[in-house]
Amino acid sequence: MRTQEQGMPEPLEILDGGAAIALTFPGRGRRRFHAIWLRDNAWDEATRAPGNGQKLIALRDIAAATHISAATREADRLQVTFQPENRTIAYDMRWLADHAYDHAEPRASGWTAPAIETWDAGLGARITLADFGTVSRHQAALGAWLHGVRRYGFGKLTGGPVESGALLRVAALFGYVRETNYGKHFEVRTEVNPSNLAFTGLGLQAHTDNPYRDPVPTLQILYCLENSAEGGENMVVDGFRAAERLREENPRGFELLTRYCARFEYAGGAGVCLRARRPMIELAPDGEMIGIRFNNRSAAAITDVPYDDMAGYYAAYRRLGEIIDDPAMEVTFKLVPGESFIVDNTRVLHARKGYSGAGSRWLQGCYADKDGLLSTLAAIETQQKEAAE
Repeated sequence: MRTQEQGMPEPLEILDGGAAIALTFPGRGRRRFHAIWLRDNAWDEATRAPGNGQKLIALRDIAAATHISAATREADRLQVTFQPENRTIAYDMRWLADHAYDHAEPRASGWTAPAIETWDAGLGARITLADFGTVSRHQAALGAWLHGVRRYGFGKLTGGPVESGALLRVAALFGYVRETNYGKHFEVRTEVNPSNLAFTGLGLQAHTDNPYRDPVPTLQILYCLENSAEGGENMVVDGFRAAERLREENPRGFELLTRYCARFEYAGGAGVCLRARRPMIELAPDGEMIGIRFNNRSAAAITDVPYDDMAGYYAAYRRLGEIIDDPAMEVTFKLVPGESFIVDNTRVLHARKGYSGAGSRWLQGCYADKDGLLSTLAAIETQQKEAAE
């Protein structure tokens, strides 16, 4: 059954006795939508609250036998009549085009979302960088900075106040601090002994923080208050790009690190015994890469890998570490007082180079959650889009 507005070049077709409808979108082709999906995703005031868009009905309130009896298309609106309700609901064609699910896109295991760009040392001048005062005062500048953090998994801020606790103001730009057993924030402070020039501050291998938590803190902020020691540069590595390299070199090893769980634990204080069991490379059910957990210092005995796969698992684990340690993967910078950086702790590993000599190094750190950052960014982008229309 076909129903077409006279003079409109894009047809619509009711399929399978009303169980679905097919629409043709300019530049996107033909897309099918099930009647039950359309009814569940209606935006009329009886289905969703006008203020916040939350659903007013549950799926149980929609008849299982829901089907389409009629449909017409007028410009950017689609009118659909559902039975057995005998109810006509309007849909925005642009919304339907953006939310179409009728597409078969073969994706290799370990694919990343379109908003993400993986990188290595060649990132160079594209580091997401902004001035603290500017992003604090101007929403457009904040949106641009948050966009970069979402894309690359980290970003820097310059020009912040040199005062204890200033990092909490960074978190407040987009969300809230996630308090842990370390408190709302923690100190990363070392005095280098000037009378012992042979002393060398140990560097730290690139790692993600707190892999022994579930859920893991999804953002980390490090804020510099003093940094006069020789060395001690910060370094970041894109864990997603490292995983992509492993997959390119050794698909079987990549599959082992995604299939089996590693174990992590921490018991560093009275009343604290944190444990988590997650893959080092975490995929969503459809193969999207959604997380990296890599922290040798917090790794516990791996017991979830069968004997026949353990040697291959350890070979892949070793190779992933070698890729992470490859200088071609790292972006290095030295913070000065008032500067800070943020990392997506589910993706970007961070490290510290060794340091020695006279001077001091004082950073403060805290955790936050990515949902707040993404919410703030989405709100800014929506406002900008509405202003442009």
